[in-house]
Amino acid sequence: MAEEKKQMQIENYEPRLKRLYEEEVRAKLREKFGYENPMQVPRLEKIVINVGVGDAVQDSKRIRKVVEEIAQIAGQRPVVTRAKKSIAGFKLREGMPIGVKVTLRRHKMYEFLDRLITIALPRVRDFRGVSPKSFDGRGNFAMGLKEQIVFPEIDYDSVETVRGMDIIVCTTAKTDEEARELLRGFQMPFRNN
Repeated sequence: MAEEKKQMQIENYEPRLKRLYEEEVRAKLREKFGYENPMQVPRLEKIVINVGVGDAVQDSKRIRKVVEEIAQIAGQRPVVTRAKKSIAGFKLREGMPIGVKVTLRRHKMYEFLDRLITIALPRVRDFRGVSPKSFDGRGNFAMGLKEQIVFPEIDYDSVETVRGMDIIVCTTAKTDEEARELLRGFQMPFRNN
């Protein structure tokens, strides 16, 4: 009986930011931009985390450690990206592993964004907010972190190399202003420029 109750709690679980979006953010966006159809309201589509591992050219074992760390951060196993063509100057051959990336959707996407905003970003040294100009013109937001150790899942003592990562938040917003308001609704700490 207890096992069934636990299973039902897991099935009915909804991330905090998803609830926030459905209860507050969606209504505020609809009011501000005057959407008539509820499907016009911008929403999160996916979050892509990308890490370049240039030193994997010399030592292919390094890529395994990065895969483990990103899997801990994202809660999902990443894919190893490989070189598309050979570049002699970088001692790079076609097919060599050069990075890892992971695409988060649905619950995992909301969970990651929640941890990024509430835990990881405040732990960044000299943090003054993320740039409100980091949008691509189509409603997608990109940011970079200089070190993976700002995430509590990473054990500081077991880290061999501090690595940066790119985080891209893809939304269904048509303009940057709509996407900025959507992320502000999630309490994204934008810098005042």
